[in-house]
Amino acid sequence: MGVFVFLPLVLPLTAWPVARLAEQRLHPRTATRLLAVVAGVSAVCSTLCLGLLMIVGTAQLPGNPLPDSWSDPDVRAALPYDEIAGRAAIPALLAVLVSCGAAAWRQVRVRRRVVAALAGLPPTPVAVLPDRTPYAYAVPGGAVRGGARGTGRLGARGHGHSKARGRGRVVVSTGMLAGLAPAERRALFAHERAHLAARHHRHLLTVHLAARANPFLRPLRTAVSYTAERWADEEAAAEVGSRRSVARAIGKAALLAPRAPAAAFPALTGGDAGPVPRRVAALMRPAPAGRAWPPVGTAVGLAAWCAACGATVSALSSANSAVTLYLVLRAAASPM
Repeated sequence: MGVFVFLPLVLPLTAWPVARLAEQRLHPRTATRLLAVVAGVSAVCSTLCLGLLMIVGTAQLPGNPLPDSWSDPDVRAALPYDEIAGRAAIPALLAVLVSCGAAAWRQVRVRRRVVAALAGLPPTPVAVLPDRTPYAYAVPGGAVRGGARGTGRLGARGHGHSKARGRGRVVVSTGMLAGLAPAERRALFAHERAHLAARHHRHLLTVHLAARANPFLRPLRTAVSYTAERWADEEAAAEVGSRRSVARAIGKAALLAPRAPAAAFPALTGGDAGPVPRRVAALMRPAPAGRAWPPVGTAVGLAAWCAACGATVSALSSANSAVTLYLVLRAAASPM
């Protein structure tokens, strides 16, 4: 195997160009789904690789409870610098587990706060809270029954459509409603319901945990945060029938709402309002083509297929390296 065993750890470096191409050239719906899947697969492969590296690199240490066959020279030959790599994998794997565990615990805490905030309110699709602080967010169905908030603020993350009833509810403050015109309020609710209908909290949580597992995947987290918002923007524009109304609602909500904290919880926090000008500019242009993949013969199509192929190659290469190392260990442990 040689140095190729380390591919799952370093191939996510290709995430930056893939993320840029996808968010600029693909339909927001396609880009969100593609990048979330790539991030999840790459994170699982890199974490598995760390665990396997640790096993191979430390199996020969005295007192290790692992099978003796795993410390065989033929097995260790599959891993360059096995002792160094194995020992370095221990703190790296521990850091991944602690980071992901901390993110999960933060999610639990946020769920508890949201449940407390909504306690006693009627179970209506929209909950209006008497609060002068402007905000709007969505609560996924599971969170309504026992926990977490959905996506974030309209200027950063929102929610979407009548199809979303039963999948969650929209929560908005009187302070936010007071700052918007009637048409902008309809756009706000359409945006928030779109997040619920498409279950964007799942995509956002996937890329958030993936970035915790492998820092090289952070560009995918940033890209999906943007494409999920663009997806909700397009759904809202189609529902209300006015791209300008949605653009005005986005701009006003971003100005009204206080700056959201840095990604405290991916499926909840509005995040940075930095992409808002890009989102408004996109809404001032014609709607993107509804088809998932543009024709290969066009510049947009070529870029889209490059992004998809690059992401697929990265994910498959990572999976292949991790699985090969696993098979080496399995073969060593099998009786002759």
